[in-house]
Amino acid sequence: MTRLVELEATGPRKLEPSDIDETKGDIAICQCGLAESFPFCDGSHRQTDDEESAATYVYENGERSVVERIVTTDEE
Repeated sequence: MTRLVELEATGPRKLEPSDIDETKGDIAICQCGLAESFPFCDGSHRQTDDEESAATYVYENGERSVVERIVTTDEE
């Protein structure tokens, strides 16, 4: 499976000691690209559990759609 994900960051985010979860004592980093609290995991990846390996998906406003075709253009 693949996902189309738009990120607004232009560089790395440095993690701070205040990023540590006081209850769990850990930091979970988002690897699916869907977390509202990116770069931190918020459990959004659970909605990807039944994705098919041959499909490409886009998630918008909590809704998943299969991408039929991707078109790219060069801006001038």
